[in-house]
Amino acid sequence: MTLTAKDASRRTRDICALAPIVPVLVIDDAAHARALAEALVAGGLPALEVTLRTPAALDAIAAMAEVTGGHVGAGTLITPEDVRAAKRAGATFGVSPGATDALIAACEEEDLPLLPGAATASEAMRLLERGYDMLKFFPAEASGGAPAVKAIGAPLPQITFCPTGGVSPDNVESYLSLPNVLCAGGSWVAPKKLIDAQDWAGIEALAHAAAQSGKAG
Repeated sequence: MTLTAKDASRRTRDICALAPIVPVLVIDDAAHARALAEALVAGGLPALEVTLRTPAALDAIAAMAEVTGGHVGAGTLITPEDVRAAKRAGATFGVSPGATDALIAACEEEDLPLLPGAATASEAMRLLERGYDMLKFFPAEASGGAPAVKAIGAPLPQITFCPTGGVSPDNVESYLSLPNVLCAGGSWVAPKKLIDAQDWAGIEALAHAAAQSGKAG
């Protein structure tokens, strides 16, 4: 049975609601994947986005899919083949920088809930017209940051966003304070330096701090 847009958005919303930050991960060595996922999940960030930007990405997804309590998704989905490969590797959701008809169709056919990217009101409206109301706002900072997300939310209150791209500890609260933002994607919780050093305790500490984001108020 083909996945409907409504069900896809419901499932991605459930995943996005697990924690205020979704780690955006660029993994060069799949041997580090399981320990990295365990550290992030232990720190309170169970939803993990592994970007398909490195040769190790699919193997990393396969390793992370075995970690208890984790929900591993594939990011940087561009083509239908990306979708099929991610699904085979064990991804439970997908994330894309934008959205095309072919990409959306592939995700629905493969039963892979998609968090599609949008940066303008027109892009958001087209996705809403198809039934998608949980979207990625990308590239967040380059597209106007939190003020832009807030402005789009005025005429389109039925859409919820996960801003990604340029989100950092310095500006994340400005996004999470908005009523149309459920979570944000960020890479700072798993910096390359700590991954290369296999400093899993350090990454768990960063994850724990990020998991407290948005709770101050």
